Amino acid sequence: MTKTLIVGSDHAGFTLKQAVKRYLEAKGWRVEDLSPTLVPNDDYPPVARTAANRVAREPKRQAVLVCGTGLGMDIAANRVKGARAVVIREPREAKLAREHNHANILILGGWITSAANAKKILDAWLKATPSKEVRHVRRVKQLDA
Repeated sequence: MTKTLIVGSDHAGFTLKQAVKRYLEAKGWRVEDLSPTLVPNDDYPPVARTAANRVAREPKRQAVLVCGTGLGMDIAANRVKGARAVVIREPREAKLAREHNHANILILGGWITSAANAKKILDAWLKATPSKEVRHVRRVKQLDA
């Protein structure tokens, strides 16, 4: 069965989101794109909220969101209970965020992250799995409380 990832962006992250989408599809992922067309001057909160609500309702679901810096998407997504969104700048962060924090939404900055680095980050993210170590599980429960 093909795994599915949600992707989305605003206008500032659209180009990188498209590169991410192509990369994921080439690796065999099914991609649900919340922003399939470029909309100049659109806003990031609706995209982040839609993705975060879907991820929060479906515990095994993950999303990749992109805006200019990643920070706006991060703030918007984390307002949804059960969403654990993280802005990631390098692969090691992606691995640790998945393992230790059970992060379920990866956020990239379209103005900051190159497509080549995004691919490395995605690879680290997708290979990592949430840790079952008691200390990490305990902390994630505290985050979700």
